[in-house]
Amino acid sequence: MLLRLAVLAVGVAELLRPRAVVDFWMDLATADDDVSLRPWVYAAARIEGLVLVLWAVRRLRGD
Repeated sequence: MLLRLAVLAVGVAELLRPRAVVDFWMDLATADDDVSLRPWVYAAARIEGLVLVLWAVRRLRGD
């Protein structure tokens, strides 16, 4: 259940603020600050957030 709550929190964060979440993880993943992301990356993060939220809510209701 704790994993589902964590997934729900990450999903909500990605859904509401995809740029902040993606930029945070890209800063951790790369040592070079000269990384440019394509604009669709943020839209994909928002879609991923929606999928995570839907999955977590469905699993939490099933318990």
